[in-house]
Amino acid sequence: MSVISYQLSVKEAIKRMIACCLCFLLFTFTFLLLNSFTFPPTYKLGKLKYAGGGDWYANRTALPNLVAFCNKNIATNFLAEEGIVEVGSAELYNYPFIYMTGHGNVTFNAQEAANLRRYLIGGGFLHIDDNYGLDKFIRPQMKKVFPELDFVELPANHKIYHQKFKFSNGLPKIHEHDNKRPQGFALIYKGRVICYYSYECDLGNGWEDYGTYPSDTQESRNNALKMGANLIQYALTN
Repeated sequence: MSVISYQLSVKEAIKRMIACCLCFLLFTFTFLLLNSFTFPPTYKLGKLKYAGGGDWYANRTALPNLVAFCNKNIATNFLAEEGIVEVGSAELYNYPFIYMTGHGNVTFNAQEAANLRRYLIGGGFLHIDDNYGLDKFIRPQMKKVFPELDFVELPANHKIYHQKFKFSNGLPKIHEHDNKRPQGFALIYKGRVICYYSYECDLGNGWEDYGTYPSDTQESRNNALKMGANLIQYALTN
């Protein structure tokens, strides 16, 4: 190799090294720049307000705690506070996930039933959480919404139990009432779970501030939050 050829090869190698260094520096700068921004929350979880006299407002600290857990563990970007939305309101469509709970009576009028049906068919998701005593009231009301559908129990291998967190036995037991096993029921419309009904479980109680209930354990609370995160993840991706 001549001296001139050798010098050209060295210069070319130096140019390539400089180009690689510049690319690395640009990548690093871009990465640091993007991670220096805190993007504002983009949506809320909703709590359903219904008529009939039941305590729709129960589990006051549940959703904020679930939001914090989901934002940390499954990369959601929910606002810290929950939204309160009525069954018949057009605001229903602003929420990708609606939580409903209580112990007592529930009534939907015709307009509310039709509105909830449109919301769920259009891509929304409703989680009904029996807080002990809701079952006999909510089933006939959901029949008004979907007269053609029945609640079916989801098997333990359903993907709702196998999102980020795995529950090989299905819905976990959080609070004991009647020595009955926990059951996860669903309304399925065109192959998609549009409504999930947790029965004999009390997921929402498990989401509340630790120590709210004397029987709470950290393990049961973590299981409740993980199952809640699975529901959120399923609702946002199906």
